[in-house]
Amino acid sequence: MEEILLKIENLENYHDQVSPELIKEKDIKLGLRNTDGTGVVVGITSKGLVVGYEKVPVEGGKGYIAEPCEGRLLYCGYDVMNLAGKIHAEGRFGFDEVAYLLLTGELPNENDLNRFSDVLARRRALTKLERGILMQEAENENQMFALHAVISHLSRCDRSPKTTDLRNETNRCINLIAKFPTIVAYNYNVMKYKQGLNLNIIKPDPELSTAENFLYMLKGKVPTKAEALLFDLALILHAEHGGGNNSTFTVRSVSSSGANTYMAICSGIASLSGHLHGGANESVRSMMQTIKRNVRNWTDKDEIRRFLEKILDGQAHDRKGKIYGIGHAVYTLSDPRAVLLKTKAEELARIKGAMPEFRLYNLVAEVAQEIFTERKSLTVAANVDFYSGFIYKLMGIPVELFTPIFAMARVVGWAAHRIEQIIQNKIMRPAYVTSLSQENLYIPLNERASRSSIDE
Repeated sequence: MEEILLKIENLENYHDQVSPELIKEKDIKLGLRNTDGTGVVVGITSKGLVVGYEKVPVEGGKGYIAEPCEGRLLYCGYDVMNLAGKIHAEGRFGFDEVAYLLLTGELPNENDLNRFSDVLARRRALTKLERGILMQEAENENQMFALHAVISHLSRCDRSPKTTDLRNETNRCINLIAKFPTIVAYNYNVMKYKQGLNLNIIKPDPELSTAENFLYMLKGKVPTKAEALLFDLALILHAEHGGGNNSTFTVRSVSSSGANTYMAICSGIASLSGHLHGGANESVRSMMQTIKRNVRNWTDKDEIRRFLEKILDGQAHDRKGKIYGIGHAVYTLSDPRAVLLKTKAEELARIKGAMPEFRLYNLVAEVAQEIFTERKSLTVAANVDFYSGFIYKLMGIPVELFTPIFAMARVVGWAAHRIEQIIQNKIMRPAYVTSLSQENLYIPLNERASRSSIDE
């Protein structure tokens, strides 16, 4: 078996790898990216706008170039940093309000927000059948696998899961937005129960906000308002990020085929489980653990630089040559979400007595940016994943839940984009060109050479 697997692996590498020269010759937008790093425009949305470049006219007025700029993130035309700041300044939780905004395109009035929040509160609790599904499907210790399994089977609780009537679709999406925090908290507690601990299943409290409820169901006690507001902020900042991020694009693509809500949302979960997307905050946490073990002086910039260079050269940590949490597909000079979370992380670190570790994070980000500029002439900054995991750790949230929490927030954006895709009603069918130069002729089995082209 090992021999044939090795042969197949070698053949796969030989035939499936494509040279940079061929990509350039055929003008392929690999990864749906333009040559300047910006994303290829494949659709139109009113939901989210991510800004990392600004268009600057070239001399003579013929065309433009994309120049790095300070990052901005807008939800339905509203600057998210301003939106979150204004809501929290009023002493209110904002996740439900942001969910309403993304689903409808408009901010709710007080009456509509209260009614919408009441609907979410009533739907958070799981039915007996839903709890049974969770108990059966939460075997895997990987919490993203468990989440995917449970959501895929929720269609069994839907009397007509295949209908794509807009009202039914919206109803399902609201249902999933309400239930995700409960499922994520329960999945984790069921996993711990199956590892030998007492089963800790707490019913959601309809009087608590989404952020408060999750922390209550996870830990067994109602959090302080300050702690819940910080978690609410994290949910708001992760709720949406334009149609081009990998998981949202996946949800839109699957939705465009006519697949039902559960399958489409599961495709987003699958995408988010990847370490280059939602799993990045877990990767940051693991990388920082390695750095703390191997860097003796956390304030020594030169020592930190030497170790980061080892990581980038594939000689340290997971040997994949990646400094996690630094750089982004769109943002350049800054990720506005990371800027805000950095401020909150410092506030929390002071309270928790974790300032040495916070300063280490900052120094790692600073040195990593310098290395990328020197080695690759890239303008990069810390992204949202760099600080979110640090905040969750200080809040006592297990690392296994870092990515499921991301999904718990991003399901709002997935739902909004799914509905928008259904309304636009166009199946996605991008084109690929062949890397082969000629058509192959069939050779009878008994006439084929014993050696393949990769052996020659």
